[in-house]
Parts: sequence; structure tokens; C-alpha cells
Amino acid sequence: MQHLKESVKNKENSKPKVTLKQAFKTIIWPRRKLVFIGLILIVIRSLAGLILPWQSKVLLDDVVPSGDVSKLYNLIAIVLVAILIQAVTSFSLTRILSVQAQYLISELRAQVQKKVLSLPISFFDNTKSGALVSRIMSDVEGVRNLIGTGLVQLVGGSFTAIISLIILIKLNPWMTLFVFIPLSIFGYIALRAFKYIRPIFRKRGKINAEVTGRLTETLAGVRVIKAFNAEAQENTVFEKGVDKLYQNVKKSLTATALMTSSSTFLIGVATTGIMGIGGYYMILGEMTTGEFLFFTLILGFMIAPIVQMSNIGSQLTEALAGLDRTEELMNMAAEEDDENRTIQLDSLKGNIAFDDVSFAYEEDKEVLHNISFNAPAGSVTALVGSSGSGKSTIAGLSATFLNPKSGKVTIDSQDLSKVKLNSYRKYLGVVLQDEFLFEGTIRENIMFPRPNATDQELQNAVKAAYVNEFTDRFDEGLDTLIGERGVKLSGGQRQRLAIARAILANPKVIILDEATSNLDTESEALIQKSLNELVKDRTTIVIAHRLSTIRKADQILVIEAGRIVERGTHDELISLEGRYYDLYTYQAKI
Repeated sequence: MQHLKESVKNKENSKPKVTLKQAFKTIIWPRRKLVFIGLILIVIRSLAGLILPWQSKVLLDDVVPSGDVSKLYNLIAIVLVAILIQAVTSFSLTRILSVQAQYLISELRAQVQKKVLSLPISFFDNTKSGALVSRIMSDVEGVRNLIGTGLVQLVGGSFTAIISLIILIKLNPWMTLFVFIPLSIFGYIALRAFKYIRPIFRKRGKINAEVTGRLTETLAGVRVIKAFNAEAQENTVFEKGVDKLYQNVKKSLTATALMTSSSTFLIGVATTGIMGIGGYYMILGEMTTGEFLFFTLILGFMIAPIVQMSNIGSQLTEALAGLDRTEELMNMAAEEDDENRTIQLDSLKGNIAFDDVSFAYEEDKEVLHNISFNAPAGSVTALVGSSGSGKSTIAGLSATFLNPKSGKVTIDSQDLSKVKLNSYRKYLGVVLQDEFLFEGTIRENIMFPRPNATDQELQNAVKAAYVNEFTDRFDEGLDTLIGERGVKLSGGQRQRLAIARAILANPKVIILDEATSNLDTESEALIQKSLNELVKDRTTIVIAHRLSTIRKADQILVIEAGRIVERGTHDELISLEGRYYDLYTYQAKI
């Protein structure tokens, strides 16, 4: 917790960490071959672009006065070749650099999401999921300005502007008119382009929504993921999603490049045609000659890169800001980075012990005080008490979501704060009162902790949790879609599905936020039967809301103000006529 506070404070007070030099070293230099090819292509494109105005001058000053039609044909051929070179280099620039930039974005997104899932629960308790989605999906997009459009266009634009300026100096710098392309060609190209590309963008929006939606679910259900040790599984699912998005983006970029290059070529052909027609009439003496056209074309070549470069500075700033925020996440310490966690659990009996444990979410504000108890393997330990007494904190410590401020929690006599988390959590199962379900089918949700479970194992879990009691009434059975967070199921159905998931995981330790509160009597009875199957031969720590459901617990701990005020079996505590007796008789009256 203290580390989190320090990181937030450092975030607020620190200056940007990622400089252009660092970005060059980490982003551009490893891809220097592609960037170098891009620079060569943009220089070739710029030089090819100067052919048209140059040949215009040749046309006016040489070809027309000489009256040589063969020279006119040669000039047209030279210009057509130059335009073709421009189209090919433009397409190649987009295909090589922009696609590479999008691939880099997809890689960074997967890396950042993997890092976020490795962070401790305390980080998610203090960070909004929506903000994390934005940081993962949006912040890394700025790198496209470093690889795809930014620095390469800056260099290429500068080169073009300098060459154009040198030429203009030799001419009349006050002439500013630039002859542009017929609007009819632009309209035709635009209509054809949007008709083809629009479905691609529409599909991209759907894919992006799917990826973002799954990511939001992943972050909201991080306790379930960590409890079932399923980080690697979620990483794989997300990587497939961003790769699907990347493939769509690559397709649209390729189509856009082909459209743009084709339009450039067609527009160039139209310009060349105008040049040819004009030259023919000038040969006939029906048109005047001069340097006017040459100058106006060169002027356009100089102005366009300057206008373009005015936007590059903000693009690079955006890229560096996004990389800076991404670096903040990547530099955070993961749960498994704790050097003290060196113990690997190869097997587990399930003996849990709290030894004089105290805990505080904030400095000097303890919520647990000197908690000590033993939960032998295969036993059921119930935690009861008023809201805010510390029951959920004890459960969180047992699940390694939290670490004690003092004292220690042990598993089979091993200090949990020194145990490698994945080696413990593969034996851990968690069922919450408001259980998190993923959008998809009932089958997919039950098999979440064990995607490779056999059909027989699945059916055993379904029957043990009485899930078949309602799935048998569905047309699609276990393949019924449940909607986001299981909105198409009732509360009792969602709880039984969650219990089936925990049974299939076959954990040694169960953390159970009792699932029978706020349910009707029939649902409660079925879920209680499911829970009885779940806790068999497993170490269970249950937060009890309805005290009538824990009468058979091996031990009951009454928690008040962060302390154990009573402990014993149901009958022992009733005979004491203390706090438990008061709670139980109060509920019985209700």
C-alpha cells in the first residue's frame, strides 16, 4: 500500500520520463532498417515529384519552341514514369512503415495488458477500470507517429521544402498560384474509396468494441482471474483479440494505400494529359509560353511539406506523452517481482493459520488487530460479525490479495508472504456473493479455470452444483449465452454457475463469501446443497451472512472491530449467550 502511495505521488510530481532521444533508442533504432528504407523512399518520392514541374519548364522553353513532336512524346513518357514512381513509393511507405507502426501498437498493447494483470489487487482498488482501458488501448497509439508518419515525413518534407526553395530563389518568389487537379476526378476517387473501405472500418469498430469489452471484463474480474491462477489464459485471449484488430487495420491501411496511390497516379495522368494537350496547342501557336506553370508547381511542392510539418510537432508530443504514461505502468512492481517470494509449493494439504496478524489499508488505521486462529486441512471456518468488522479483510489475506502489516499467515506452516503466488493460487478457489461472470456461454464460464477439462468433469461439476436443474430447461443447454456479467440469469442461477466453476477447478482451499443471502427460499436450499458439495474435503473460509447456514461449521469466529471476540462451534457459542447468540436469535426472529 505504501508503495502504491509513493508511486501515485511520484506520478503527480514527476516530469515526463520519455524523451525523443529515448524514444529514438527504444522505438526507432531497433527498426532502423525499415526507417532507413522509408527515408530512401520518401527522398525518391520527393525527387520524382519534382519531375513534373521540371518537365513543364522543358515543355514551355524547349519542346514548344522547337516544334518537335517526338520530344513531346519523350517528355510525356518521362513524366508518366515519374508519376508511377511516386505512386509506388507512396504505397510502399504506407505498407512498410504504417503497417509496422500498427504491429508495434498491437505488441505494446499486449505487453501493457500483461503487465497490468500482474499488478497487485491494491492497484486495482485504487484505479478505475475505464482509465486502465484507455491507457492500454489509446496511450500506445502515439508510436505510429514515430514509425509511420512523424519523423520520416519530417525529414522527407524538409528535404522537399529545401530543394523547392532553392529552385524558387532562381525564379520569381512572388508568384503563388498553383494549378490543381480537376474536382471531378477527386469526387470519383472519393466515392469509390468510401464504398470499398467503409465496411472495413465498420468491422474494425465491432472488433475494437469486442476487444475493449473483454478487456474491461478482465480488469473487473481480476480477483477471479488471480484466484484461479488464470493470468496466462487471459493474456492469450487478449493477444488473439488485438491480433484480430491488427489484421483488420492492416487490411484497411493496405486498401487506403492502394486507393491513394491509384488516385495519385490517375490524377497525374490527367495532369499529364492537360500538359500534352496544352503543348500541342502551343506547338500550333494557339497558346503562349513562359515560366509561370513551372514556378506555381514548385511553389506547391514547397508549401505542402511546410503545412504538413506544422502538425508533426503535436503528433510527436502526443506520442511521447502516451509512451510516458505507458512507461509508468511498465515500471510498476508486479506481484511476482517480490524478492521475498521464493517458496514454491509443489503440493498442498491446506492447513491455514493466522499468527497474531494485524492489517491496515491506511497508515495508523488498523482494521485487524492481533488475529490468531488455525483452519486445519478439510475444515470449515466461518467468519461472522457486523458489516465492516474485518471479515472480508481476513478472507483477502487468506487469498493472498493482501499482505499482513504484522504477524503472518501460513499455509502448511509456510509463510504466505514468501510463497510464490502462482504456486499457491493454483490450489485456491474463490466464490463471491456477487460473483463475476464473463459474457459468453454457461459452458465457457464453468470451464474458465480449466479450459481443457473433460466433458465428464464438466458434467460432474454441473450436477454437483445443480446447474442442470435450470440448464435442462434451456434450448441451448450449457451453450446458452448469459449476457454481460450473466444478466440473463437469476441471482440463484449465477451463484450455482459460480459454484460449479469452483468445483471444476478442484481447489484445496476455498474462500467463500456465502452465496445464499438475498435469495428466495428455493434457490437458497439448492445453493446450500451445492455449497455442501463444494466444501467437501477442502479447507474452507466462509464469510457467513445467514447464520443458519453455518451450524455445521468446524469453528465459528465472531469478528467485531477487527478482533476475534468469540470462537467455537455453533452449539458452544449459543450456550455462551454472547455476541453470536444475539446475532443468531435476532436473525431467527426476522
